[in-house]
Amino acid sequence: MKKAVHFGAGNIGRGFIGEILSKNGFDIHFIDTNKSIIDELNNRHSYEIGIASSEHEKISVKAVSGINNSENPEAVIEAIAKADILTTAIGPNVLPYIAELIAKGLQKRKEEKVQSPLDIIACENMIGGSEFLEEKVSDYLSESDKLYLSKFIGFPNAAVDRIVPAQKHKDVLYVEVEPFSEWVIDASHLKNKEIKLEGVHYTTDLEPFIERKLFSVNSGHAAVAYSSAYKGYKTILEGLQDEEILNILKAVQKETRALLLAKWAQYFKQDELIKYHELIISRFSNPEIIDEVSRVARTPIRKLGYDERFIRPIRELNDRKLSYQNHLDIVGKIFAYHDENDAQAIQLQEKLKITELPMLIEEVTGLSNQKLILEIEKVINHYKK
Repeated sequence: MKKAVHFGAGNIGRGFIGEILSKNGFDIHFIDTNKSIIDELNNRHSYEIGIASSEHEKISVKAVSGINNSENPEAVIEAIAKADILTTAIGPNVLPYIAELIAKGLQKRKEEKVQSPLDIIACENMIGGSEFLEEKVSDYLSESDKLYLSKFIGFPNAAVDRIVPAQKHKDVLYVEVEPFSEWVIDASHLKNKEIKLEGVHYTTDLEPFIERKLFSVNSGHAAVAYSSAYKGYKTILEGLQDEEILNILKAVQKETRALLLAKWAQYFKQDELIKYHELIISRFSNPEIIDEVSRVARTPIRKLGYDERFIRPIRELNDRKLSYQNHLDIVGKIFAYHDENDAQAIQLQEKLKITELPMLIEEVTGLSNQKLILEIEKVINHYKK
């Protein structure tokens, strides 16, 4: 049986990546530090996924096991040495923390003279996730190791899309997911050409698909979350029942379409993007999914990053002299966001009290364009509570 190593046994890992790998006949080793989940995977070697639709379909995922990387790193290294594919779904900020362990696994493959190619695919909400992970892994490799890596190890970037809300169940392994899913892999950087996963779309130009997803799903979801939080709603579904917030989402989508068509007209057509954005609205409005605003809005400082879901579209729309006012409006609401259970939300509010606003905007967003900084300052002052 083909072997997969997957970092991250959380809801996305089990409810999306695990499902696809299982359907493709992989024996899956889930790597995580959550003892209860890892122990239960090893106890049962299977778990169930629920599809959040009116049919309430259940899917069984089998041939799974777990390794606790904090307790048994050697077992992780051994698993990587024997793996046919390695994937992650742990969050962009956590990738650097697994890099050394992956490097040791690759060194083990080299020592054992393994010449079968291995692709390492970061399934994260970020542009260039696998490429970023490769840089972090390379920090722990010798020049000889890097030669081995260049010959046998691929880091193809990927785009992933599936809504998996925060949830708690009596069964720690059970997870509910939306019916829709999309996983796109950059085929031009694959080393193992023999493995082509069913349920995955392969392309030789990933960037337009990543941007379509990031600027449509992530920007749109966040637009609803911060607008909902500003008006006091607790769930995404509640927020979208407010016509004003629904119209805010549609206005952000319109600006996104203008940017995607300006950049990627050879890939996307306006009517196709309209249908794609209508589908996204229906996904966000799925009555079977109760998604907390606090989950979607968490880590606001990260979401204000230079290449993230609002600042990057604002920069690129501005460069093309296209409207970005609705994206800008959400940035103001992000700076106004309060959540006493979110460390970044607390940090941002504390910084607002002690830092000159233009300096803070520059620090958080990475912007140097004074026109954009001034516009963000105005919208922050508008939304100050």
